[in-house]
Amino acid sequence: MVQSENEASTNAKEKLREVSYEYSNNFDKILKHLQISLFFSTYQAGKLGVVTVKNNALDIAFHNFERAMGIAVSPGRMAVGGKDWVYFLKNDRNIAAQIEPAGSHDACFLTKSGQYTGDISIHDLAWGGNELWIVNTRFSCLCTLSNNYNFLPQWRPDFVSELVPEDRCHLNGMAMVDGMPKYVTVLGKTDTAGGWRDRKADGGCILEVPNSRVVTEGLSMPHSPRMYQNRLWVLNSGRGELTSVDPNSGDQETIIALPGYTRGMAIVDRYAFIGLSKIRETAIFGNLPIGDRFDELKCGVAVVDLQERQMISCLEFKTGVDEIFDVQTAGFKQAIISGPYATTDGDSQIWSLPASSK
Repeated sequence: MVQSENEASTNAKEKLREVSYEYSNNFDKILKHLQISLFFSTYQAGKLGVVTVKNNALDIAFHNFERAMGIAVSPGRMAVGGKDWVYFLKNDRNIAAQIEPAGSHDACFLTKSGQYTGDISIHDLAWGGNELWIVNTRFSCLCTLSNNYNFLPQWRPDFVSELVPEDRCHLNGMAMVDGMPKYVTVLGKTDTAGGWRDRKADGGCILEVPNSRVVTEGLSMPHSPRMYQNRLWVLNSGRGELTSVDPNSGDQETIIALPGYTRGMAIVDRYAFIGLSKIRETAIFGNLPIGDRFDELKCGVAVVDLQERQMISCLEFKTGVDEIFDVQTAGFKQAIISGPYATTDGDSQIWSLPASSK
């Protein structure tokens, strides 16, 4: 294992948080082979992490986003869901090329704006054309954004009778097909405030959008559905598993059990990058099957070879980070971010100006 350490600020009221991590010898080689940068969010620490390879070693930079949750990335832009806001970042490649050492970065995502939503418990985010789709967990719906409202409700399961801030089914994950939401995960097919909690160990299911058809059920706190090679891949989080689902028959196949509460997934080529979290001994995480492996659980990002059905690499946080929410990738070898609190992050402010201002 390769060992390293990093430090990041949490917020203005806290001192520096020491983050120590270790990673498999091939983790950096996989990123380099795929020519990607890896992004992950951790709401507990309020960070967006960026993982790249520098000088043939893994490099992780942390940026402050209050209660960072879902991430949506495309070549030209990024969106990050926070406690009350959605933050929008724009990729400026011209600036990227100028950042020292000059020519070493091929993407620079600059925070340009944000939209206030209120605390709607933002979970997954995804771009659909020019529109950002949001999993609005508090209101049990999928929504988009508007300048005139906190959000625009677009769809909710047919068993949810009212649009109210009661987290009735814990709608949390979204899989896009042809630029539109096609499948979602819920922790329970319930219509009362927090009703999903009573059967969280086996009440989870995947629904089809827009008809609310139950694709498959009996899952344990499912998250992060993704379509890849005409199959649905979902994290059966309460069991710490990666599961494959036939979207027509609903047949489930467990691919691999992993050493963590699985949440957040990006698939590139034959590899799935999967977030691993430790679990807290609370009412939410109590009485889950994964609790039987409590002492074995790790926090980090696992790399699973989908063809070989094996975990082939892992980035593990030893201190400072206990949970991961989302994991995304982008086709840049050396992406950099300038977050909304650059000086708190310990970074220099990056200014974007029109050419005529020089």
